[in-house]
Amino acid sequence: MDYQPTVFENTASQPLAERLRPRDLNEFCGQKHLLGEGKILRKIIESDAVGSMIFWGPPGVGKTTLARIIARRTQAKFIDFSAVTSGIKEIKQVMEQAESSRRYGGKTILFVDEIHRFNKAQQDAFLPYVERGSIILIGATTENPSFEVNGALLSRCKVFVLKALETQDVTELLKRALNDERGFGGQKIEISDELIEAIAVFSNGDARSALSTLEMATLNGESGPDGIKVTADTLEQCTSKKSLLYDKKGEEHYNLISALHKSMRNSDPDAAVYWLARMLEAGEDPVYVARRVTRFASEDIGLADPRALEIAVNVFEACRLIGMPECSVHLTEAVVYMSLAPKSNALYTAYESAKKDALTMLDEPVPEVIRNAPTKLMKELGYGKGYQYAHDTAEKLTAMQCLPDNLLGKRYYRPDGKGEEAELKDVLERILEWKKKHGES
Repeated sequence: MDYQPTVFENTASQPLAERLRPRDLNEFCGQKHLLGEGKILRKIIESDAVGSMIFWGPPGVGKTTLARIIARRTQAKFIDFSAVTSGIKEIKQVMEQAESSRRYGGKTILFVDEIHRFNKAQQDAFLPYVERGSIILIGATTENPSFEVNGALLSRCKVFVLKALETQDVTELLKRALNDERGFGGQKIEISDELIEAIAVFSNGDARSALSTLEMATLNGESGPDGIKVTADTLEQCTSKKSLLYDKKGEEHYNLISALHKSMRNSDPDAAVYWLARMLEAGEDPVYVARRVTRFASEDIGLADPRALEIAVNVFEACRLIGMPECSVHLTEAVVYMSLAPKSNALYTAYESAKKDALTMLDEPVPEVIRNAPTKLMKELGYGKGYQYAHDTAEKLTAMQCLPDNLLGKRYYRPDGKGEEAELKDVLERILEWKKKHGES
């Protein structure tokens, strides 16, 4: 079960994604937050100091590839295991081999792909061997390990979160596939940068999906005396999607998200759902859309309906965890809710106004009465002197000054009285009236 390259590796008989699988960290695409120079996972792999860990991330971001790179670098015995095809019997056999090797000073790394597919009993079988150090466990999963991996086992593993690849990363990978001898480097392939970027967008950060699409489009391209030409029509047939071809400035990309945003703001759920469908069916990243909807929930609704943000965040998580096509209905729920919710931009205008003052009045001192005074010297300098603890008062209010002198009386948050913000507006007005009566400047 050791990982050993076969005589068929790096041949044209393998899928492009397998032929182009990175052989070392320098060829690895994306995950700079983990594998950039000086980052912890890169150091661990390069120093062969691998401990038990879980790679968690969406499909096609390099979880198995990282395990293969570790296999090539480590001095330990490396065993490649699949949770799809292996049961308790196979687990025990491997564990016994690892235990025997440990007694003679050997080290065993066990890679378990799709570890979330193992049930609790199967995962429990690993636990004593991980605890004794008989094996170093590396698991790969597309599911949240907090829910899918045994708690006791998870506590003994470091979780590394791999992110969906950026469009630029996938674009670079596709161009490498066209020039690398392991890919199409020995052939003359004509494909525009626009189509390459479209494939990258369609992949939703999945390198394997992008390479498979490129391979299919190339194999079905128009053959001629000058090589193979990949057209927009060919790509459309290979992806079963209308091509959303962004120009260099991404104008259409921003036009569509603008249309969605403005339709929700204008309380038009039908238009909002249409623009949502236009983006998703063209291959837009659902997580990107969910991120923009989450921003909308506070920027255009805010405290007029606080539940809007809760729904947006839940939908964002659903999109991140399950992806397309399943998450399309979650996004539909979000954009319809946002469209029908009461609107208020009071939070947005409050921050923008405060930001303007913060940037132009950078040296305004914090009033001494609300300064922190952890040392004797600070107390002697008057820090915190006269501080009034609101909880000690019957009204839970004081007239204490909290803004700098030059900003006294400044108002940033001005609720406009829509939805639940109407009640907050009344509350704020009563607070301001009380403070005015009790002496706040």
